[in-house]
Amino acid sequence: MTTVLVYNRTTERMERYYLENGDAMPYVPERRLTVAEFRGSSKANVVWTDKRFMETFAAFRRYYGRPIPVGFAFKRIWEGGHGNQSQHYAGSAFDCGQTLTAARRRGMWNSAVAFGGWSYVEPQRLTPTWVHFDKRLGPPACSSGGYITVRYGSRGVYVLIMQDALNALGYTGGGLDGIFGQGTLSSLRRFQRDAGLAADGISGCQTWRTLTAAAVGIGKTPTVID
Repeated sequence: MTTVLVYNRTTERMERYYLENGDAMPYVPERRLTVAEFRGSSKANVVWTDKRFMETFAAFRRYYGRPIPVGFAFKRIWEGGHGNQSQHYAGSAFDCGQTLTAARRRGMWNSAVAFGGWSYVEPQRLTPTWVHFDKRLGPPACSSGGYITVRYGSRGVYVLIMQDALNALGYTGGGLDGIFGQGTLSSLRRFQRDAGLAADGISGCQTWRTLTAAAVGIGKTPTVID
């Protein structure tokens, strides 16, 4: 059984589903994306995404008109496998088409660009054997890209990444609910002080860089919530 958290931006609530690997992901009809396909190689028992991302995938699947073989989707930041501020840790990115021919991948990439619903479709020269598309929020906290700034009162998948990283590093107290409340604020400030950063309780550019560099790929620690 997997706990699937889905942030609904309309209601500003984190929806919670308890699903088996063969079940369909929420907001993707006709089992066109199962829990197993979304979680990929992740061993985590708790995964998350955003409602608008699932709805965009469902719309793209209809537009594309054929199955989309997913190679990599979700990962927890302590599992690693992607860059420090990867959208995969937000549950908002797909790497697809690894089993397709080069010609079929080109066709999928062209469709992803023409579809117009993705925030980013990675250039083919950077993904020679797969197609990457994601639905990220912006503007990023750093001019070079990455995650958005989150602060007290923020909600959603980027808060979940921050809570997950803090928990993995032992800065517990904020839970794992995607809500930037007082417990998360206290945990972040403790991390910032220990890292020599301004303890302003805001995860901006430098805090994200420092936090993700410390947490990515460190493995499941005793303080991870899963």
